[in-house]
Amino acid sequence: MDHYVPDEADYVEAVDDVHLTVGASGGETSVQHFSIDPGAEVPSHEHHHEQAGLITQGELTFELEDGERITVGPGESYTLLGDEVHGAVNEGDEVVKGIDVFAPPRTDPDWAE
Repeated sequence: MDHYVPDEADYVEAVDDVHLTVGASGGETSVQHFSIDPGAEVPSHEHHHEQAGLITQGELTFELEDGERITVGPGESYTLLGDEVHGAVNEGDEVVKGIDVFAPPRTDPDWAE
């Protein structure tokens, strides 16, 4: 068994005020912890990984390719299919924190380079 304890020093600022760290990873999935400051935005993007996530603090509004906006709050989860175009913005006053699970594993994303 591998055991991963996230440390603030492990986080990378992927885009302005959006901090991510790759957590535990196995043969089929990987875990990513994230923190998004108020007003910060994850630009629209896509990746081949399926992404399932859980918001643990704050509210995050996802913006989909067709213009649909979906706000996800604490204790709520979401799924994005592989190659589904999406972005996200923290429109609230508190930091958004959450966890994403990627399949296949996303252990070396572009932002980590």
